[in-house]
Amino acid sequence: MHQEYHRWYSSRVGKDMGVAVYGHFGAPILAFPTSGGDEWEHEGQNMIGTLAPFIEAGRIKVFTVGAVTAESFYNAGAHPFHRSWMQSQYDAYIRREIIPFIHNHCQSPVAVTTMGASLGAYHAANTLLKHPDVVKRCYAMSGVYDMKRFMDGLYDDNLYFNNPVDYVANMSDPWVLGQVASCEIRLITGCGPFEQSGPTYQLADALRARGIPHHVDDWGPKGGHDWPYWHHQMWTYVNGAF
Repeated sequence: MHQEYHRWYSSRVGKDMGVAVYGHFGAPILAFPTSGGDEWEHEGQNMIGTLAPFIEAGRIKVFTVGAVTAESFYNAGAHPFHRSWMQSQYDAYIRREIIPFIHNHCQSPVAVTTMGASLGAYHAANTLLKHPDVVKRCYAMSGVYDMKRFMDGLYDDNLYFNNPVDYVANMSDPWVLGQVASCEIRLITGCGPFEQSGPTYQLADALRARGIPHHVDDWGPKGGHDWPYWHHQMWTYVNGAF
């Protein structure tokens, strides 16, 4: 399997950030880590191995990125407004640095698919909903989409514009709604071990209220909050979509 690693300093988040690339050709998938992961997590947890047949066949090319969770929502020592500001900066990093990098690497402004599990599902869904002109599909597994729990009761614009259950409820711009309507949004949950499906249905309710097409894929007992479940889900989705 062809593999590359790229790293550069991002002035937006204030540190070096890495991107691992798996594959030589295919539709780009941008993979976000869980709360404690980095750009190597998907390889370390063998998600890349699970998707290897599709990567090696040139059906997909996977780009894995790190996150700034420790500096944003999980930074208990920082002021809540710093946490939400860091998430806003991370969103800008993804849109202004990672998406152009993917387009350049693919030598085309091709539509991007996002994927992620747990907190990575939040990033996958948030990135599509905020940038539906360039991200056209997301696989959000076992996610949480209301980040107010990390703000110690405070609230600001940076949180609002990165809190899907809030800003989706107020989406009204016809262009944005048209772009989102052209996307494939898959919110994935179940009733397996450690899974909490409430947040998935909460976001689904917000999307439904705005008439935004989406899929709630409830895998029942096969939808648990752990990597073996996410491996099976992503293998099934990629096999059917690419």
